[in-house]
This record gives sequence, structure tokens and C-alpha cells, in this order.
Amino acid sequence: MATIGTFTANADGSYSGAIRTLTLNVKSISIRPCEKSGERGPDYRVFAGQTEFGAAWKKTSRDNNEYLSVKLDDLSFGEPVNAALVVIDGVHSLVWSRSTAKAD
Repeated sequence: MATIGTFTANADGSYSGAIRTLTLNVKSISIRPCEKSGERGPDYRVFAGQTEFGAAWKKTSRDNNEYLSVKLDDLSFGEPVNAALVVIDGVHSLVWSRSTAKAD
């Protein structure tokens, strides 16, 4: 897994931080709670400034740890980026790992 962002939890339930990869350098990201639109709707929307470019859902790991499953998407991406906002050593980290193809 690669850490592609670090975030701070805010009192209003949102997160603020930055995402950095070899091709992305977004210094002002906010992950804001939103009103759910249906059972499968996201719990959060992801913004770079005023531009929405993702969504996040509350999840619980097998170890009973809460995290956010984050999907980022933009016209410049070849495909959506799936990541997880987790707490690692007390820091909210956005981590990503490449999906592996299932063997036939």
C-alpha cells in the first residue's frame, strides 16, 4: 500500500488535507459529510477547492476499525482511483494499492 495523502479530522466531521502522487499534487482537499441519497449513496463528498471529484463511504474493517472507502474520479484519470482513509500511527492517511487481476 502507498500513502497518497494525509488528512486532519475536523470538529464538523469533515477531513482536510492533500493528495500527492507522481502525477497529482492537490494541496487543498476536503472530504465533507453529505446527506445520504439512498442506501448505497455516499456518506461523504470529496472536493478540490469547489470541484467535486470523489465520494467516500463509512466502512468497518474485520478488526472492527472504522475507515472511509474513497473513490476519486476525474476526466484526466484512466479509471477511478479506489483508496481508504485510515488511521496509521495516529495520522489519517489516504492509502492506495493497485488491484490485482484474479486468476482464471
